[in-house]
Amino acid sequence: MLNVFFVWVFRSEVSWQAFTRILIWVVGGLLLTHLMRAILIRLKVLEREFDKQVLLFLSMTLVFGFILGLLLHVSVNAFSLAEINDLQSGKPQRLLLNYVVNSVIFILIWNLVYFIFHYVERVRNQQIEALKSETLIRDLQLQTIKSHINPHFIFNSLNSIRALIDENPVRARRAITELSNILRSSMQAEKAETVSFEKELNIVKDYLELEKLRFEERLHFHFEIDPETLNLQVPPMMLQTLVENAIKHGVSKHLAGGEVYVSSKIHQQDHELIILNSGRLSEYYNAEGFGVSSTKERLHLQFGGKASFELNETASGYVEARICMPILQAINKRENTFAHA
Repeated sequence: MLNVFFVWVFRSEVSWQAFTRILIWVVGGLLLTHLMRAILIRLKVLEREFDKQVLLFLSMTLVFGFILGLLLHVSVNAFSLAEINDLQSGKPQRLLLNYVVNSVIFILIWNLVYFIFHYVERVRNQQIEALKSETLIRDLQLQTIKSHINPHFIFNSLNSIRALIDENPVRARRAITELSNILRSSMQAEKAETVSFEKELNIVKDYLELEKLRFEERLHFHFEIDPETLNLQVPPMMLQTLVENAIKHGVSKHLAGGEVYVSSKIHQQDHELIILNSGRLSEYYNAEGFGVSSTKERLHLQFGGKASFELNETASGYVEARICMPILQAINKRENTFAHA
């Protein structure tokens, strides 16, 4: 098309000789570039190092450009396709060079398009594989964390029951019933990456009732729950782990016991969870234990940098664990839309 355009612009007409030359050039170019592509694939040029790829592409461009230019020159001489003006001006001597130069330029353009297309395609495939690997690693990490949570919870609960066996067998039997309810709920939660906050809250309530049997009047707990948060999705067993830590590192270390306060609300389009317990941060947080580290890791894997976890001591003598995470229902909807797109 470019050649037809230039011939028409500079000569005001397209002679049959010019049209035939262009046709031979196009057909020859299609055949030779198909052959060149087959050679590129056979030699696995795109799998070689970058500098070798460039060298091979340039070499094949020069070779096939020369072949195409020679083919056109032979055809012009064989079928008398040269223009009369070219013959009269003594141009035939330079026709071969012109044909070769033009052929090299156009095959170079073809190779650049071919090379850039496959380079971009390969980079895109590498990014997709990297994302798949990252997702697989994240899933494996989540499964590992979840497998640690349940034994951690079971061992602490069994210790609570053991303390009741000799002291009060009736209450011990009640504690076993509470524990079975908790285990049933946790086994159901294990099947999903997230659960409704209402289900998670029920596990926490069962756990606190179990601990109430052991601590009696030393343990007091309160809930302030926004009903709109009950249907929101949260990582399973995360709230239970933090409440367990609040009792283990806060309430249990004081002879008079203490309080545990759980709050759930929507704050600035985030789901905010607050767990308060009696005690001091120095007593509660000498080192980053399993509950704190697993919570941070789960929030990071689930939300990246969109969620936050803070552990502070309040002026009123409480330790506050605060979680702010995006509302999972909205996130899941966006992810599903992206996946379908």
